[in-house]
Amino acid sequence: MNTKQKILAYMREHQQIISGEKLANELQVSRTAIWKAIRELEKNGYRFDHLANGYRLLPSDMIEPALISNQYLPAELIFYQPSTASTMQDAKKAAIEQHLTQGLFIADEQTQGHGRFGRSFFSPSGQIYMSLLLSPNQNFQELPQYTILSAVAVASAIDQLVGEQTAIKWVNDIFIREKKVCGILTEAISDFETQRISHVIIGIGINFFIAQEHFPEELRQKVTALFHEQPTITRNELIRLIWQNFFELCIALPDMQYLDYYRQKSFVLNQQVTFSQNGEKITGIAQAITDKGELVVQAKNQVFSLSSGEISLEKIETPK
Repeated sequence: MNTKQKILAYMREHQQIISGEKLANELQVSRTAIWKAIRELEKNGYRFDHLANGYRLLPSDMIEPALISNQYLPAELIFYQPSTASTMQDAKKAAIEQHLTQGLFIADEQTQGHGRFGRSFFSPSGQIYMSLLLSPNQNFQELPQYTILSAVAVASAIDQLVGEQTAIKWVNDIFIREKKVCGILTEAISDFETQRISHVIIGIGINFFIAQEHFPEELRQKVTALFHEQPTITRNELIRLIWQNFFELCIALPDMQYLDYYRQKSFVLNQQVTFSQNGEKITGIAQAITDKGELVVQAKNQVFSLSSGEISLEKIETPK
C-alpha cells in the first residue's frame, strides 16, 4: 500500500483524532509526507477535519476497491476511475488488449455511456456505473442467464440495504416506485475458432443519488434514483453486496431458485406487452418466463418465446 492507502486504513481502524506526529510514527514516514498525502486525498474527494491536535477522517462516499472487494473479487481486480467514456469499453479493452479474464471496472461518471441498441445513457457524476468482465467459456445459449442473475443480485441488494420494494421489467431493468432506477446490459466476446463465448461483460448503471428535478425533463416521468435526499448507505456497500449476491448465485448453479425470485419480481407477467420482430410490432399477453429466461408471449394467432430485445407496456404498475 502507498502512504495514502495506509493513512485511510489506519484512520478507519482508529475512529478518532490522530496527530500528524502519531501518523508519521505509525506509518514510518515523515510528517511532511503525511501532510502531502492528506492534501492529495482531499483533492480526490476525501474529507478530513484539520484540528489543533490532529486529523479526523470524515464520512465520504468515495468509490474504494478495498471496501468493495470480497472473497470472489479481490481489490487488485477492481479498477476505479473518476471519469471514463464507458466502463463497458474499459472492460472490453482489458479483455482484448490486456488478456484480462476477470475484473470490475467502476467510474463516477461516463461521458459516452450507452444502453441497449447503442442508446446514450444519462450518466451524471456520483452514481454507480460498473462493468464486470468474466471468462466463462460457454455457449451463446447460456448468455441470457447472466442478465437474469445480475438483475436478481441488484434487486435483492437494493431490497436489503435501501428498503425499497424493487420490481423487474423483463429482461434487465430494475424499477422502484414505478420508475426505472437501474439498467443492465450484457455483451459477449466470442472466440471465432471455438464458436464459444470467450468473455462476458455485464454493465450495470444505477441512479444512486439524484433529486428528481435534476433528471432531464424527458426522463422525469420514466426514471428515478434510489435516494433524492442524503443516502443512508454508501455506494461501496451497495456495490459490494451486488457482486457478493451475484457470485453466490453463480456458485449455486445449476440451482434455479434465482428464477423463482426473478418471476416473483417481474411485473410484466399477465400484462399486455408490445415488441418488434422483423420490423413488425406485435402485441400479446406475457404468460411465462422459461427456465432459460425467455419471455413467453401469447399473441393473437401465435406464441412467441423472446430471448432478447425490448418490450413495452401500456401501463407500468409496480409495488410502491
